[in-house]
Amino acid sequence: MIRAKKFLGQHFLKDKNIAKKIVDSLDAETKNILEIGPGTGVLTQFLLQRPENLKLVEIDRESIAFLRETYPELRETAIVENRTTILYQNDFLEMELNNLFDGDSFSVTGNFPYNISSQIFFKVIKYKEIIPEVVGMVQKEVAERMVASPGKKTYGILSVLLQRWYNVEYMFTVDENVFVPPPKVKSAVVKMTRNDRQDMQCDEELFIRLVKTTFNQRRKTIRNSIKPLLGDKTYECGFMNLRPEQLTISQFIDFTNELEKIL
Repeated sequence: MIRAKKFLGQHFLKDKNIAKKIVDSLDAETKNILEIGPGTGVLTQFLLQRPENLKLVEIDRESIAFLRETYPELRETAIVENRTTILYQNDFLEMELNNLFDGDSFSVTGNFPYNISSQIFFKVIKYKEIIPEVVGMVQKEVAERMVASPGKKTYGILSVLLQRWYNVEYMFTVDENVFVPPPKVKSAVVKMTRNDRQDMQCDEELFIRLVKTTFNQRRKTIRNSIKPLLGDKTYECGFMNLRPEQLTISQFIDFTNELEKIL
């Protein structure tokens, strides 16, 4: 059996029923699927039963060897009935995704490594025009941040940046005992579906800077937290005495547009 590696954030899912529920939650109309971190292949076995083109990316050499030994379809590039299956040994965070499926869109799934789950989602945003759907496992507290609404303590950078482009659904909680080794926290399955927003309606780079700057000092009021952005300039508006978790995404967009005028 593969040894889980702490530095890779590996906790291998062993419950096949949960794995099947994750795979079955993917859009039946999707033509291409990317699995991140297949590990021991508990999701892979069900993905291979689907008709879509399937590509997998795994950084762990031991997992790569196990997967190729266990699933003949992954030993080399396989084209069966016009379906392509490829297993890459690579770091997802370093991959260029635009041509992964010859420029076509694709769904993303996986039992995501806990130590890079937020980075995975930020990369998904970068490729939002070709990734209409994500279904995967994350730490429960990460899932709660992803779906949080304004006013909640869990509402933050991840909430705002993801919900700007995706509808995010908390699907179900997963106990620790269905993993090897069991993590010290509960997990959850989330589903992200690209919404119909096509235009940021503000300067995207400034929007991200504003969101990160204010939430990195979330205990401070907006007035105090944006001082690093303003420098020697001054700005006043109706919510300067609020804290960032009280602002909606639309307010952050309006705020960005106002700041752009004076910066």
